[in-house]
Amino acid sequence: MGDSVYDRKPWLRNWPEGVPQTIDYPRISLPEMLEQTVSKFRDKDALIFFGRRIKYGELGFLVNKFASALYGLGVRKGDVVALYLPNTPQFVIAYYGAMKIGAIVTGVSPLFTERELEFQLKDSEAKAIVLLDILFPRFEKIWGNTGVKSVIVANLGEYMPAAKAFLGRLLKKIPSHRVEPKPNIYFFKEFVEKAPEKPPEVEINPMEDIAVLQYTGGTTGLPKGTMLTHFNLVSNAVGCAAWLKAKPGEDTALAVLPFFHIYGMTVVMNFSIYSGGTMILLPRFDTKQVLESIEKYKVTLFPGVPTMYAVIVNHPDVGKYNLRSVKFCISGAAPLPPEIQKRFMEITGSVLVEGYGLTEASPVTHCNPLDPTLKKVKVGSIGIPWPDTEAKIVDVETGTKEMPVGEVGELIVRGPQVMKGYWKRPEETSQVLRDGWLYTGDLGMMDENGYFYITDRKKDLIKYKGYSVYPRELEDILYQHPAVKLAAVIGKPDPVAGEIPKAFVVLKEGAKATEEEIMRFVNERVAPYKAIRELEFRKELPQSMVGKILRRVLREEELRKMRKES
Repeated sequence: MGDSVYDRKPWLRNWPEGVPQTIDYPRISLPEMLEQTVSKFRDKDALIFFGRRIKYGELGFLVNKFASALYGLGVRKGDVVALYLPNTPQFVIAYYGAMKIGAIVTGVSPLFTERELEFQLKDSEAKAIVLLDILFPRFEKIWGNTGVKSVIVANLGEYMPAAKAFLGRLLKKIPSHRVEPKPNIYFFKEFVEKAPEKPPEVEINPMEDIAVLQYTGGTTGLPKGTMLTHFNLVSNAVGCAAWLKAKPGEDTALAVLPFFHIYGMTVVMNFSIYSGGTMILLPRFDTKQVLESIEKYKVTLFPGVPTMYAVIVNHPDVGKYNLRSVKFCISGAAPLPPEIQKRFMEITGSVLVEGYGLTEASPVTHCNPLDPTLKKVKVGSIGIPWPDTEAKIVDVETGTKEMPVGEVGELIVRGPQVMKGYWKRPEETSQVLRDGWLYTGDLGMMDENGYFYITDRKKDLIKYKGYSVYPRELEDILYQHPAVKLAAVIGKPDPVAGEIPKAFVVLKEGAKATEEEIMRFVNERVAPYKAIRELEFRKELPQSMVGKILRRVLREEELRKMRKES
């Protein structure tokens, strides 16, 4: 590599116009970030939840009251508060309210089993939990095995318009579970209403104090709690606003990515709070509801994952909705198939680009420029590093040698968004944080223009007779087949080849195709060693709550099946 800044950071040659290369990030806590927005946009809608509008002034008031109520239960700075909730007003109120008194938030997926829930509550040492009433029975079974002292129960109807909540309960469209009053159980709305308006002042050091314990998916061993400081999260929200060239108070974001996942937490919730935007809260992804919400509220920003965009473009009624208000869509959490990107942009007229991030980086490190002309967008690429973010590709074996342009290695990054470390896991922290760099575990390459490409996860790489086969390449081709709705490829153990590529496919509604036809479609387009050797049709594929297809689960299922057969 040369010595000039463009040799070291070739992406600066393609820097998007109007985006600063470096930013003076405010050294404030997340609750201070909210306070600043409340003072500027007191009468603007912060949240819209099934028609119920909560303005910034009311949100700030509820956050303060929740903070006071939590302090009254004995929660103090450094204590962990678990949020076991979908996207509801209670999540936003509890998130900023807990942090206001210096507590640490840990988001828990509503899809978790009792075992997974118990592990996270014990590992994080959570003292309090805010949960939805319908999730209480699951929590109650493991409560005694955890250190949780206080339980705050919310329900979906609390912050809906009264008539809609009543009708919803009547028609059983709003699921609920009656929780009996017991010691240490509190009910969210009443809990907040009774609290003093002014919480105690708690000093927070944004650079050092942990705001969030964000658990990784646990694809290698047990899940790990990622320690993200207030500064990590604020800087990533500010970076998001810079990249989007967001004008204060002007964006309406569709909040269907779950807030308990780092992607939704930063790119939707914290970004919107920082920029004074409005969030349309949806507790789960329902295609019709998403399409209706975009049209009704004139959504301008729709961050999502590839499966969401794939389902939308394949929906039979998509043409009946006006989706033209959407300006930008950022796809993350999994590779974006180029075919889905192209079709979504044709339908909506929006700019849909792929970005990249990971929990350990709050999460965003890269994104394609949001260029309506698409001249600076490279299909199949994760784009270029964000402001103040550095990235390079190093050799997989030692992680010390920088790889030449176009050659595959491990992606490493550094910047203001990189975590403090893993909670109570110093050895694992030292493995991924080395000399100021975060080792992502993702394989990729950089082209001569500084655009980065993820070829695959280190652990998802298929080794066929010594050749490296990248599942993503095969999945991208599968998505080009007119009958394919969803696809995933894994390495299936094989006594002769080591591993063979096996595909799992969900067909579009009403579509017909044979295994042989789809395998031939792919195999004609790749070298013989990359050929798919087996294909299985499924009605659905396992997905995370955020909509990421879980190759790991498919691999585990395949191994179990092989053990039974042997």
